[in-house]
Amino acid sequence: MRISSERKSQGDYSYYTVEEEGAQLLEWLLRNVKGSRSKIKSTLQGRGIRVNGKTVSQYDFPLERGMKIAVSNTKRNQQGFKNRYVRIVYEDRWLIVIEKAVGILSMAAGHSTLNVKSVLDDYFKKSHQKCMAHVVHRLDRDTSGLMVYAKDMETEQILEHNWHDIVYDRRYVAVVSGEVEETDGTIANWLKDNKAYVTYSSPEDNGGKYAVTHFHVLDRTTEHSLVEYKLETGRKNQIRVHSADMGHPVCGDVKYGNGDDPLHRLCLHAWLLCFTHPATGENMEFETPVPTAFRKLFK
Repeated sequence: MRISSERKSQGDYSYYTVEEEGAQLLEWLLRNVKGSRSKIKSTLQGRGIRVNGKTVSQYDFPLERGMKIAVSNTKRNQQGFKNRYVRIVYEDRWLIVIEKAVGILSMAAGHSTLNVKSVLDDYFKKSHQKCMAHVVHRLDRDTSGLMVYAKDMETEQILEHNWHDIVYDRRYVAVVSGEVEETDGTIANWLKDNKAYVTYSSPEDNGGKYAVTHFHVLDRTTEHSLVEYKLETGRKNQIRVHSADMGHPVCGDVKYGNGDDPLHRLCLHAWLLCFTHPATGENMEFETPVPTAFRKLFK
């Protein structure tokens, strides 16, 4: 099937005409515009795409036959949203997936103003989107990695109340202290907070929540191990407590660690997030590379 008319370049943009019905913007771009998937997504995210003269950054924007699409050829239009703590990975009308850096809260707490929700709310306002970021799950301030925020209350409610059914794979990678001898294993016990809000584990039901973590060692030296954790349950501080239970706490963990801090950060990163889209039913799968600093410890 012929999808679009021939490409015409003029100045900073290349121009196309849509010749099919029912396509969504990102999938259409990937079929018709030369360039890598990441470059095309970056151009779209960076507000370098125009549909009938209007800038569009929505991945699933519905196209109709005859629409005119302009694609920026310049890098300045691919800059788009920029924040040292937050990187947008995916966005549609219902939700937004981001990669969070170390040092920023998932949402406001106490007197702290630096949080992902505020950053996203500001982005929505500046990009003239009539929505707000709704928190669905959290990462600790010093944990980096993938998170999803809903853009309306209905989506937030679906994600929150069906989280364990909707999320079908969620994995972290961590640098832990010492050499983990087993290549694979599972930790399972009950987790409960004490009065000082420190989470502790018990092999028997202590009135807390049952927690299951599967681990796989990716690399190791005599000083440290690079470990992937797959969550079967998502409890507060689960990986950090279970890692300490193994006798190999996460490096840089001031709460449950042993003082081993080779990178001057909590060495925990949420690298994989897979879930069923609450509105479309599609399988959404996102991953980020293992942080370079983590890898360097094992060269």
